[in-house]
Amino acid sequence: MKIRVGFGYDVHQLQPGLPFWLGGILVPHTHGAHGHSDADVLIHVICDALLGAANLRDIGFHFPDTDPQYKGIDSKKLLAETLRLLRGKGYELSNIDSTICLEQPKVNPHIPAMRQALAQVMAVEEDLISIKATTTEKLGFVGRQEGVAAYATVLIYKA
Repeated sequence: MKIRVGFGYDVHQLQPGLPFWLGGILVPHTHGAHGHSDADVLIHVICDALLGAANLRDIGFHFPDTDPQYKGIDSKKLLAETLRLLRGKGYELSNIDSTICLEQPKVNPHIPAMRQALAQVMAVEEDLISIKATTTEKLGFVGRQEGVAAYATVLIYKA
């Protein structure tokens, strides 16, 4: 069996009054992530990790922030297209391990809904998706609540 590993990292600035999309769901908060799309940092790192694992470049190559068609787009659509590209090369998802770095709001209560939303978009079992959350102990831009960061590692295999 041919397997590959991919890794993704992304950050987004937090700004007051914006909707906060995270893991495919709207998380109630006073601040939201700023970006060209809906700025869902977790979906973005998963896309990058999947694309990298399949040697398909990165999210910016496929969905450039200079293209008006992606302005404000629901990142779940980007994830669905990423899976189409991945499967087009004959690969399938084995698992995702991800971490969200955020001081506020607390992410843990939202993880089950995120896993469900992501599994539905990718047409996989929820058990293949691990989402963890941590803070940075008030250090750096995440600690100052200026932004959100996320990491993802994926394992894919030739179907």
